[in-house]
Amino acid sequence: MTKKIKITENGPYEVSPEIPLVQSIIVTDDDGTSVSWKDGKKYPDQTEPYYLCRCGRSENKPYCDGSHEKPAGLMRKKFDGTETATHGSDEANTRVYEGPELTLIDEESLCASLRFCDRGPRVWGAVQNSDRDYLKQMAIEEACACAAGRLTVVDKEGKVYEPELDQEIGLVQDTALGIKGPLWVKGGIPIEGADGETYKIRNRVTLCRCGESKNKPFCDTRHRNSKNMIGFDK
Repeated sequence: MTKKIKITENGPYEVSPEIPLVQSIIVTDDDGTSVSWKDGKKYPDQTEPYYLCRCGRSENKPYCDGSHEKPAGLMRKKFDGTETATHGSDEANTRVYEGPELTLIDEESLCASLRFCDRGPRVWGAVQNSDRDYLKQMAIEEACACAAGRLTVVDKEGKVYEPELDQEIGLVQDTALGIKGPLWVKGGIPIEGADGETYKIRNRVTLCRCGESKNKPFCDTRHRNSKNMIGFDK
């Protein structure tokens, strides 16, 4: 069976049982800047497909408990999981920044606001000064730490820098903000839309699980202000 994540219509993510589920914890420095990742809890292996909450309302996060089928209160409607993202690269929202040693490809619509790009002069400044060895290395590290896959660096010989990632799903734990983040899909796991069409396969990308993204199924940073995401996964 091919490993994949299947998006159900107005419902949860259906995940192949062979895909591990772990906590991915953001490590910060003394200033609260994201600097690295560490693994947290590993969830039990599954023998059948399992279902991860996509609406943000489950009382059993990260798993679905059927809350997407219920009104969330007098002023709220049932969950609308309509997918609005492009299935390929979003060329209209992609910027290319040329530096002396590196080129940065910035697909802005994929941003999950995890802040690994903010260290030092930020990744954009580091790329512009990538003829300095330490800034070149900083640019590579910051781009590769971007779980959303928004940022990619390429050198002048055409080498694309990508981290080596096992195929798994990471439940992002944003320690600086004290909230649950998106689902970090690692290692090129196919993501199939509710219409049966597969999205561009990426080494790293983040999926919305607060239910409020305007770029579904991908995260667009709205989890930061969602009351559904306060606290960490148990």
